[in-house]
Order: sequence, then structure tokens, then C-alpha cells
Amino acid sequence: MAVINESSPRRPLVLAHRGASVDRQENTVEAFVEAREQGADWVELDVRLSADAVLVVHHDAHYPDGRLVREVPMAEAPDHVPSLAEAFEACEGMGVNVEVKNLPGDPDHEASEVVCEAVVGLASAYRPPELVLVSSFDIAAVDRIRVADSSIPTAWVVAERHGTDLVLDRAVAHGHGVVNPWDELVDEHLVEAAHRRGLSVLVWTVDDPVRIGELVGWGVDGIISNRPGLARSVVDG
Repeated sequence: MAVINESSPRRPLVLAHRGASVDRQENTVEAFVEAREQGADWVELDVRLSADAVLVVHHDAHYPDGRLVREVPMAEAPDHVPSLAEAFEACEGMGVNVEVKNLPGDPDHEASEVVCEAVVGLASAYRPPELVLVSSFDIAAVDRIRVADSSIPTAWVVAERHGTDLVLDRAVAHGHGVVNPWDELVDEHLVEAAHRRGLSVLVWTVDDPVRIGELVGWGVDGIISNRPGLARSVVDG
């Protein structure tokens, strides 16, 4: 997979969770620029669809003022909210993990393929395949990404205890090369089992230096952290 760092000895990539989100407002251009300055290899960010079908970078389904993202045109979004195109430009020189926020049950869930098609279109325009990864908690969403463009790497984000082998086998069966597990699910067995199946492992969200060091020792492929500078210092040792 393109997101595996093949340097020798291999060290995990540092992914800034919503940018350098401790030092700057999350999911903003400023957070992405700060992530680069702190040495992040990649940025992880969240996307939703606006009322006028623009992909906007925002984690929650509602803006802080209570408006539903899906019902607000991009021009009327809060000033700090960038479009995905603006985020890609701000992340120049880094990889970008685009997490699609479109779960069934979300108030802004879009049942059609328009969200995934829009992500594929922008990702293809702004990033070579080795510098983009599309992920989602909804495995059906990343399945649709693969159907639209199989050259774009995809990841299943996992936060529930379904059983390590079941999760990894399902990711492989669906053709995804990466799993993004919640830190509390990760042990050495999961990392080894994933690698045996050819899967990369990007762990979220890890800010404790001792835990980061443990994950590095197990050979994870990426650390997703709110503190990319801290993660960088531990990874580089």
C-alpha cells in the first residue's frame, strides 16, 4: 500500500488529526499549515456535503450555531470552515486522509453516491494516489470509493470490538488496504495479524508519548495524533 513507509528501518507516518488540533482550531487551514510546521507527514480531516454540493471540512453534522451542514450553502458556512479543495491546497507537500462523514442514521446522511463521487473527483484532481487515502466508519462508503476509482487507497475506520480477525478479514474481503482502528482496540496481535494480511494500520487518536512509543515498537504504519509535533519527536526517537 502506498501509505506504508518503506524506509529502513521503517518508521510510522505521523498524521495530524484534523490538523494540529491542539494548537489551532481543528479542521481549519491554520491547523493544516501548523501540522506541516510540526513535521506531520499527513493530515487527517473530515468531509461533509453542503447544500450546494460542495465538500466542506467539518467533523460534526451541525455547525456550532446549530445549522445542519447539509442545509447550508458553502458561501454561508462559518468563516473558519474550508472546502476540501482549499484544504488540499493548504496541505501541499503532505498526504491527506479524507474521512467521509456519511453514516446511515446521521441527520445529513446522503443515500446516493454523490458524496463519494465528489470526493473521488477532488482527490483525483488534487492528489496523486500515493498522497491520498479515503476512509470512513461506513464500509459501504469506502466500497463506493473503490468502485468509482480503484486507484485511490481506502481504509475502514473501526471503533467497535467486533473481533480482530473478523474485522481484518472483512477489510480484505472488501478490497481495502488499510484499517484505521481506535487506539483502545490495538494490541501487538492486531498489528501482526493485519500485516500478515497485507493491511496497513493507522491508529487513532494517540497523544500520549509512552503509548506512541509502544505502537512504534509494534510496527504500526501510522500514528494519528492531535499533537503531530509530539508524535514526530517520539517516532524519530
